[in-house]
Amino acid sequence: AAAALLLGAQSVAGFVPSSNIRGLGLTAKQLHNGREESKTLFAEGANNISGPPYQGPASKPILDSIESPSDMKGLSMRDLKQLSHELRWEVLEAVSKTGGHLSSSLGVIELTVALHYVFDMPIDQIIWDVSHQCYPHKMLTGRRNKFSGLRQLGGISGFCKRKESPYDSFGAGHSSTSISVAQGMSIGKAMLNKRTNNCIAVIGDGAITGGMAYEAMNSAGYLKNRMIVVLNDNGQVSLPTGTPSAGGTVPASQLSAYTSNLLVSKPFQDFRDFAKGFNKLLPEDVQGINKRIDEYARGIVSGGTLFEELGFYYVGPIDGHDLDNMVPILEKLRDSDSTKPVLLHVKTTKGYGYPPAEAASDRMHGVAKFDTATGKQKKGKASAPSLTSIFANALIDEAMEDRAVVGITAAMPGGTGMDIFGRRFPKRTFDVGIAEQHAVTMAAGMACEGLKPFVAIYSTFMQRAYDQVMHDVAIQNLPVRMILDRAGLVGNDGPTHHGCYDLAYMGTLPNLIIMAPSDEIELKNMVATCAAYDDGPTVLRYPRGAGYGVDKLKSLFGYDLENDEIPSRGNVLPMGKGRIIRRPGGFKANGSANTRGQTREDRVAILTIGTRLHEALVAAQEVEEQDPSLGVTVADARFMKPLDVDLVRDLVDEHSVLITVEEGAIGGFGDHVLHFLSLDGALDEGNLKFRPMVLPDKLFEAGTQQEQYDMAGLNSQHIKGTVLRLTKRIKVPKLEEVLEEQN
Repeated sequence: AAAALLLGAQSVAGFVPSSNIRGLGLTAKQLHNGREESKTLFAEGANNISGPPYQGPASKPILDSIESPSDMKGLSMRDLKQLSHELRWEVLEAVSKTGGHLSSSLGVIELTVALHYVFDMPIDQIIWDVSHQCYPHKMLTGRRNKFSGLRQLGGISGFCKRKESPYDSFGAGHSSTSISVAQGMSIGKAMLNKRTNNCIAVIGDGAITGGMAYEAMNSAGYLKNRMIVVLNDNGQVSLPTGTPSAGGTVPASQLSAYTSNLLVSKPFQDFRDFAKGFNKLLPEDVQGINKRIDEYARGIVSGGTLFEELGFYYVGPIDGHDLDNMVPILEKLRDSDSTKPVLLHVKTTKGYGYPPAEAASDRMHGVAKFDTATGKQKKGKASAPSLTSIFANALIDEAMEDRAVVGITAAMPGGTGMDIFGRRFPKRTFDVGIAEQHAVTMAAGMACEGLKPFVAIYSTFMQRAYDQVMHDVAIQNLPVRMILDRAGLVGNDGPTHHGCYDLAYMGTLPNLIIMAPSDEIELKNMVATCAAYDDGPTVLRYPRGAGYGVDKLKSLFGYDLENDEIPSRGNVLPMGKGRIIRRPGGFKANGSANTRGQTREDRVAILTIGTRLHEALVAAQEVEEQDPSLGVTVADARFMKPLDVDLVRDLVDEHSVLITVEEGAIGGFGDHVLHFLSLDGALDEGNLKFRPMVLPDKLFEAGTQQEQYDMAGLNSQHIKGTVLRLTKRIKVPKLEEVLEEQN
């Protein structure tokens, strides 16, 4: 046992080929346990992994020689292992300076090296599911020198993008798409008689919980399309995995339990084991001859029964950090003439090779800038709690008073605050894995029985469950509470993660109540409002970011806070009613004391929904400081559905200009207001100027949220410019002219 433990430690450190361990007959679980225990045995200088401080190689000669995957073809196995070591530290050093997805990339270093060594991109296609693990892939495909701009304005994306490189076979950001894509590409290659047909989908054990992955496997097995699915099994189904929930603290997936059982019950397969069973991919007559040998090698009941029943040839499990076995197995699969789809099951460790990542609860999945020597992240001190945590704690308050309140998340407990809720109410927290459609319909079933389900899903991921929102919730008018975190522009993750469209796509559905808070107090109020409303479904959307804190809530928003404290509990709001925040001259200005906006032509109303209220208030103050004759009213709609038509009518009656501002795409709040104004006859006399300020019809690449809202024309200076242009105070370029100049 001691010898095995020592061999495991040395293998991780990169000195002894892990194939030597296979001869000891260790199962995957034993090997994993050996690695865990061996962390205390790493010798000083063994890749400096015994730290802290952790330190990478002084130079990277092999990585320096790689401009494209073709440069890897002549490398020896020893060189490939050294390349993996250099590449791991290149990823660490690059991400430490920019932030980004770290541990998922560290976990696939050897797999990435093996795939690019064996296959010939871009003729062969490698499709990375989600693609947040694509950093080593990008470094090996000519983009290493661009990582200083990772996830920044004008820089490279944190995900695969077809327009960025011919080596990015398919763009991604959402999960469970890779097998469908690989199947489609395989069919295309076959039908067009292309010389080679190697299509490889790399999908994690989190992404494979998505229903679309099973739809694709069912189809691929039935149609017998030549393809390889690499199941990257790292035991990290949710972010973070292990959040207390109704299922315990295990990964939120029975499939994860199934693959874990495979790993416990079967030794890692090495190339010799694989070769014995490989004849199943050969013609049937040869199979018959070798059937007895095959049964002996694999066992009559295969560990991969689930995948084999779907029509796949199952290979594995194999060690995803063991190049000695991965490379020849991949070469054999590449050179096979079989058209039967293959599932290659590899076991990896998320964050592998960097102890701070391996030890973290979320494996350092997404990180800010950090110190590579210690793993400590350089996060600025927040001036106020995040909106996500405010939601979670407000939901806890409601759950303490009402046992019917439950929380649901789709593999994102950390991102949605369900980890906070789960720690307080584990039995009332349900993580369904990456299964947004299932989450919504399960919530509908809960609502039928009298529970009060809060389904917390990122706005961008709720797009995947649109039919369920309509068919299973809206038509039946069930009181499901849909909480859309990350609404609006999200910053560095770019277009795959922006929550720009929910106001538009939710706004078309009957029976929905749709609301958006302007600040943290309103968020608490709206959580309470959702909890109290049992007559139908509700949608609550809020952006990524933090609250404003007491000082700004008082000075800019005009709150009168008792003892200068934010209320601990939210209040139920009157349904469909907005509020006026600021009148001409300031919060308290009215009557004869106000000398601004003496005529209707000099009065402007800004009607916002969501957190653009902050920008509108800043703009109003600046406009009035610049022009003493103008008066600006700022109102918070609170609700898009039902729209506060009385508030809109009052604003139209008293102001000659009405501007709506939202963090959403065309077709959302502004269009609903415009539709009402048109039907109500407010535009018939030609004495009202109306402008909806929305996200323009374009995709916003990675950058900071501030940069993206500047590009969108939705910050305070843009609102101010719109006011001044509509009141003919100055000539301001139109938005499309500004965007054209920027491009």
